[in-house]
Amino acid sequence: MDKIKEIPLFSNMSEDSIKALEKISYFKSYDADGIVFYEGDDPGTLYVLTEGVLRLYKTDPKGNELYIHQFVPTGLIGELACFENIKYPATARFITKGQVLKIDFQKLQEDFFKHPDISMEIIKSLTKKVKILSNVIHKEMILTSEAKVAKFIVENSELFETLKNTQIASILNITPETLSRILTKFKKAAIISIDKHHHVNILDDITLSSLFE
Repeated sequence: MDKIKEIPLFSNMSEDSIKALEKISYFKSYDADGIVFYEGDDPGTLYVLTEGVLRLYKTDPKGNELYIHQFVPTGLIGELACFENIKYPATARFITKGQVLKIDFQKLQEDFFKHPDISMEIIKSLTKKVKILSNVIHKEMILTSEAKVAKFIVENSELFETLKNTQIASILNITPETLSRILTKFKKAAIISIDKHHHVNILDDITLSSLFE
């Protein structure tokens, strides 16, 4: 019960409501590269990301992955497909080890949507998804490779310590060679520094931000 209570979405619920929620949900752990759901799977489960970094992507007809977004705890995953009763429009795969809370959506809808805190959190989550889609369109149609890398460093510099360059390049939809070249360019220009632990330090925030703003 305490573990569910720690999730912000459910923190204000009564003990009786938490006990009822426990009956329609369970936690599941994943290794890195573990698939939570595939693009095209039937909906029915609402996921709450509780641990790890989860990547959402689509696959084109040639098998190439088109990165959409990466999620960190705690957030809802798959709610749009559940609400619209459509197949999951993308694949969700863990970049790191992680864990989700899997909830039976139909039973959640029947028994818990009258709870104002849950309803508000779901509305907020759907709004965030609209922003994510807008960012994907902006990134893929407007930003150059250098701008993509610069934006990623400003917004997700900590991921350089946990992810390989090949994984980051995949997130940005660029080649590992392109990422390496851009990072080297940024270092030579004294915009960033990278230590032996692969921690990225921003030395010139103004110049870095100007590349994508």
